[in-house]
Amino acid sequence: MAQYSHVIDALKGVQQRISQIQQKTGSTRPINLVAVSKTKPAEIIKACYDAGHRHFGENYVQELIDKSKELPQDIKWHFIGHLQSNKCKNLLEVKNIHMVESVDSLKLAKTLSKHYNGPQPLNIMVQINTSGETNKGGINPGQCVEVVQWIQTELRNLKFCGLMTIGSVEASNSTTENPDFKCLLDCRKQLVTGLSMEEELIDLSMGMSSDYEMAVQMGSTNVRVGSTIFGAREYNK
Repeated sequence: MAQYSHVIDALKGVQQRISQIQQKTGSTRPINLVAVSKTKPAEIIKACYDAGHRHFGENYVQELIDKSKELPQDIKWHFIGHLQSNKCKNLLEVKNIHMVESVDSLKLAKTLSKHYNGPQPLNIMVQINTSGETNKGGINPGQCVEVVQWIQTELRNLKFCGLMTIGSVEASNSTTENPDFKCLLDCRKQLVTGLSMEEELIDLSMGMSSDYEMAVQMGSTNVRVGSTIFGAREYNK
């Protein structure tokens, strides 16, 4: 769609910037770009889909349900917002849900496992509150090993894929090393040491529009970029 050419250009620009950073750091590990399309209409997502993109992220359950009904079924939907336990069953109505990145408690993990009945385990990430802010979801970094071990042992309907964080505004403004991203890297090290997991099998979802470049430099394997691609959020939705 010609009217969305600026969005496609922005999407390609982010992809190119990620590749440039990888070349500079010498990283060969694939980085997944989740285009966060919250509040944006389905036709804009379809334009990105037609340009070859497949991974899209949404923050709100009903919005994801509605869009999934309008858009191609091979889209890989990532749910990245706060998820209430009483909304899990509704979210899992989306047959092409690819991953729930914001599993921020054992209660939520249990509820997802209870309601999920897909042919393969549901991909999840455990959200870590790396900044310690009370207004942010996520488990305490010190509980990381315990929570992941419990999920892997007890919840066979779920597949643990990695760790996710939403860094603080202050951390995202860091010009050297983002301390919240460093905390997530440390959590992964704890899993490698404490649970004998392979580092390559633990993805890190960190980095958004304001700080995805720093995240890629520090080893993120999954970035969630919204406004840089789609423009400002439409709050009147």
